[in-house]
Amino acid sequence: MKDIGIDLGTTNILIYVKGKGIVLNEPSVVSIDTNTKKILAVGKEAKEMIGRTPGKVKALRPMKDGVIADFETTEEMLNLFMKKAIGRNLLSKPRILICCPSNITGVEKNAIREMAERMGAKKVYLEEEPKVAAVGAGIDISKPSGSMVMDIGGGTTDIAVLSLGGIVTSDSIKIAGNSFDEDIIKFIKDKYKVIIGEKTAEDIKMTIGTVIKNGKKKSSEVTGRSTTTGLPETITITSEDIAEALNDDIKKIISSVKNVLEKTPPELASDISEKGIILTGGGSLIEGLVEKLRKELKVPVFISDNPLTNVVEGTGILLDNLHLIDN
Repeated sequence: MKDIGIDLGTTNILIYVKGKGIVLNEPSVVSIDTNTKKILAVGKEAKEMIGRTPGKVKALRPMKDGVIADFETTEEMLNLFMKKAIGRNLLSKPRILICCPSNITGVEKNAIREMAERMGAKKVYLEEEPKVAAVGAGIDISKPSGSMVMDIGGGTTDIAVLSLGGIVTSDSIKIAGNSFDEDIIKFIKDKYKVIIGEKTAEDIKMTIGTVIKNGKKKSSEVTGRSTTTGLPETITITSEDIAEALNDDIKKIISSVKNVLEKTPPELASDISEKGIILTGGGSLIEGLVEKLRKELKVPVFISDNPLTNVVEGTGILLDNLHLIDN
C-alpha cells in the first residue's frame, strides 16, 4: 500500500493516495440509529439526512471546531471512508500523514495517532494544517524567508507564518465556515423571526454570502418556520443581511491575523508585506473577504488556486519530502 494523506476536516474529509492523487472528498457526517448506535450512512448520503431524519435516526458531525468530539464515531467513519476509497487492503501497513489544527493538544494528537495505528498504519505523521495548506498552495516553506498562510476551514481558521520548513508564529480560532452558518441562522431568527436549518444557511452563504455591505446587492428567497405562528414562511434575504450577520466573526478573524503579524519577527514581517498572505480553505471563497483583508491589514492578500484541496494536496508533497515533517 502506498503512502496516504488525510485532511481530517470538520466539514469534509479528503484522502490522498500517493501515485493516485485525491481518492475521496466527502462531508464529515455520519447518520446513526440512536437505538442500536449503528452507523447507517457516512459522507454525502449522511449529509442529505441532516434535519430530515425520523426520531431514531440522527445525523451528526463527530468533528467539531477542528477537533474530534467523538473519537469512536470518527474512527468508524474514517474506516468506512478508507474502505470506500482504497478497498479493504491495508495489510501492507502504509505510512499515513494526518493534518490537524495548530492548537491541538498533546492528548488529542496521541489519540489521533493511536486511531491511525489501529487502522493499520505502519508509521503515523501529524502535521499542522496551515503548514500543509501552504505547501499545497505552492509555497516553498524550506527557504529562509517569511510566508504567511490563512486556512479558513469548516471548524477553525488557522493562521501561520512559516520559514525554514517550520511555523514561526501561529494562531487558531474556532471561527470559520460553520460559525458563518450559525451567524446566518441567528441573524434571520432575530431579524425576521424565522428559523432556518443548517443546510439552508449554508446554501445562503454560498449563493449571496458577502462580507462587504456596499458591494453588489443580491437577494434570495428562503423558507423556514415562523417563530410567531409555527407555520412555514418565505422571506427575502439580501447580501447586506449576510454581511451584517458575519460582521462580528470577520472582525475576530482580522484581529487574530493582526495578532500573528504583531508577533512576527521584523525581517519576516517585511517579507510578508512584500509577498502577501495566501488564503486557503472553503471559507476563503466568501465574496469580499480578500478586499476587506487587504483594506484592514494593509498587505497584499491572495486566494490560492485550489483552496478547497490545498491541505490534502500538501500531504502528498510532504510525503515525498519527509524531511519537512516535524515528527
